[in-house]
Amino acid sequence: MKTRTKIALAATLSIAAVATWGIATAQQHGGGMHGLMSGLMGHDEIRMPMLNGRDTTQAEVAELRAMFVNHTAITRTVENLPNGIRTTTETADPDLRDALVNHVVGMIGRVQEQRDPQIPIQSPTLSILFDRADAIETDMEPTDSGITVIQTSDEPQVVAALQKHAAEVSDLAARGMQSVHDAMHGG
Repeated sequence: MKTRTKIALAATLSIAAVATWGIATAQQHGGGMHGLMSGLMGHDEIRMPMLNGRDTTQAEVAELRAMFVNHTAITRTVENLPNGIRTTTETADPDLRDALVNHVVGMIGRVQEQRDPQIPIQSPTLSILFDRADAIETDMEPTDSGITVIQTSDEPQVVAALQKHAAEVSDLAARGMQSVHDAMHGG
């Protein structure tokens, strides 16, 4: 067999293997072109591997997954204050409420400890909050169906980051993983 024929045969077999894998992955992800592209690009809304950070626990990942999967059951109000934010995040679902409150309390604790989880899909805005944790004053109050958080700062850059992050979280609650896709692709 000539070298060109071997190369052509190897390329054909490789393309067939990728196509077969892609079709199987597409079926696993709901079929169609979106399923095919999701499979080829490593997108997995079932397991959501991009929620695993360099420093995350399985419980934290499960909380994030629950919030992404059930984002339509979350309501959120944000008030921008001159020196920060006041947010209220709630849900009528008791299991989701537990995940939501645990996530908020845990992330605020992480910020105070400057323990960035380094989740692949996290917003760059969080870097400012982790770097300037000492400049953030936080008060939390549970509600019947969630949590209210007030965060303030005397530093304008930190205030801007708090407000931007609050808007990003509201978009996540409203649009789920689509919000992440758009942010990652400049949309």
